[in-house]
Amino acid sequence: MSFPKELKYTREHEWVRLENSTAAIGITSYALEQLGDVVHLDLPKVGESFKAGSTFGSIESTKTVSDLYMPITGKVTEVNTALVKKLEGLSDDPYVAGWLIKISFASNDGELMAAADYQKLIAEEE
Repeated sequence: MSFPKELKYTREHEWVRLENSTAAIGITSYALEQLGDVVHLDLPKVGESFKAGSTFGSIESTKTVSDLYMPITGKVTEVNTALVKKLEGLSDDPYVAGWLIKISFASNDGELMAAADYQKLIAEEE
């Protein structure tokens, strides 16, 4: 399993694409593999603010319901409503079309890892 090197990752299996003062956030292919078939996404509304580490939504699969954690402090600027309507897109393309939310942020205050470090974390978990 490979992970895009241009992204940052969290211990909770979210990914972050940092672009100036905006960040796209999603969940990794590893997390999706562990969850199985996703049946529901609960995402925040545009305008809501979250601190790094706080819960910003949940993802429900045929196996379990898991919280989604905000990787960095920010304010939601966009929600991927197309994904909520067509959940298959999440596992088909988790790193491009499968983004969940976009936020504006002032500083990178989260505990983010490079792809190589994330791969080591997964190896330790298995």
